[in-house]
Amino acid sequence: MHQTIHWHPLATANHVAEVVCEHILNAARTAIAEHGHFKLVLAGGGTPEKVYRLLAQQTADWQHWVIYYGDERCLAAEHPERNSTLAKHTLLDNVAIPATQIFTIPAELGNAAAAAVYRPLIAAAVPFDMVLLGIGEDGHTASLFPDHIHHADEWVHAVNDSPKPPAERVSISANALSQTNEVIFLITGSNKRDIVTKWRNGEALPVSTICPAHGVTVYIDQEALPSPE
Repeated sequence: MHQTIHWHPLATANHVAEVVCEHILNAARTAIAEHGHFKLVLAGGGTPEKVYRLLAQQTADWQHWVIYYGDERCLAAEHPERNSTLAKHTLLDNVAIPATQIFTIPAELGNAAAAAVYRPLIAAAVPFDMVLLGIGEDGHTASLFPDHIHHADEWVHAVNDSPKPPAERVSISANALSQTNEVIFLITGSNKRDIVTKWRNGEALPVSTICPAHGVTVYIDQEALPSPE
């Protein structure tokens, strides 16, 4: 499927975080008004962390937010390098989202067992209202890596042999991540410039497999933006 990309260049990483924070809050208000809840898939990484810290300072109808994770590393439940730990400390511990509406990937069980637990949850959850994603220097997103082959119809993958430690991970599939009203990519830093160039040139990358009906929205800072030729 062809991917439609809506690019939004911004000056700095802080500006990206501020604009994305406001975008999320607006989307949440719209979703809650339309169907009573806001189903949000969280990403890991430094740029989302800035967004989560900003969100935690805002007023929102938190009781109607429902939280999922795009991927997780198979580490102990409170390990500092888990995406859920980052989200917990920066956002979830500081707002009134009910614990029963936060669906953490139980990656401490190992990737196969955790994926088996998460699959029916995601099957019941889609479509999401919003999915947050980043991009790695190799073009991966969530824990969907280059040259890894997964069953296309699977909602959640058990990931082995990740090129970035830890080797075992769990990831929502490209198909499931595409079942959403909005996808927002957050991209900052000069180390992302080369892979963004490849993405814009149409190279086959995991990030290119996220194809929601309305396209993907990319908020990118000047450091990550390729220089005009």
